[in-house]
Amino acid sequence: MWVTLPRLNEPAPDFVAKTTAGELRLSDLKGKWVALFSHPADFTPVCSTEFLAFARRQFEELGVQLVGLSIDSIYSHLSTRMQRLPHRPKPKWRAHGLFGAPVVAQATTGYLAWLKDLEEMSGISINFPVIADLDMKVSRLYGMIHPAASETAAVRAVFIIDPNGILRGMLYYSPTTGRNIDEILRFIRALQFTDRTGLNTPADWQPGDPAIVKPPATLDEVKADEARKAEYTEYKRWYLRLKKAE
Repeated sequence: MWVTLPRLNEPAPDFVAKTTAGELRLSDLKGKWVALFSHPADFTPVCSTEFLAFARRQFEELGVQLVGLSIDSIYSHLSTRMQRLPHRPKPKWRAHGLFGAPVVAQATTGYLAWLKDLEEMSGISINFPVIADLDMKVSRLYGMIHPAASETAAVRAVFIIDPNGILRGMLYYSPTTGRNIDEILRFIRALQFTDRTGLNTPADWQPGDPAIVKPPATLDEVKADEARKAEYTEYKRWYLRLKKAE
């Protein structure tokens, strides 16, 4: 099966989806940075650590709207019924939902139960919306379904969308490996820094570090630039010059 991926520096594919906070249209978030991230399932250990890490980091300070996504899991439904129906046989998935309830309503209820449980466990509030992508429309639109990993669960993906609705970054992780949330924050800070200053960021860049000046395009520019070496924080070669942002 072919996996279709969105492309960097093109408009992020728009969608309308049901979330734990109501209906969400991606294009309504224009004017904000957006971090759309998928996870394989609710009530699973790696996903739980990730959600708490996303919730406690400084995304709001950077003007970033977090949006979670999952193809709903049986665990979400079971959690709200296990104590109430302790002797009932294990329910089976049906197209119309478990025990006749609407699928989307059950999915968002399941998410809310999981998020509530995480908040009770950790004391951390999770205030961002989570998409119940039962029909996999958003997951397939963004290439989150990788059949070799799973045909029924999204991989751990992150999509960074800028205030103009342009897709600026994509990150993919194995289902077994939790994401480095600090690196995602660093990535967003680097994109915002480049937009603000026109400078590029080197490996392991952190805010306050020298950044890369785009290299000259002609021999005359190279010669002229060599006379201004003192203007740079570091002048290693004509193609590698760093300076602090003003």
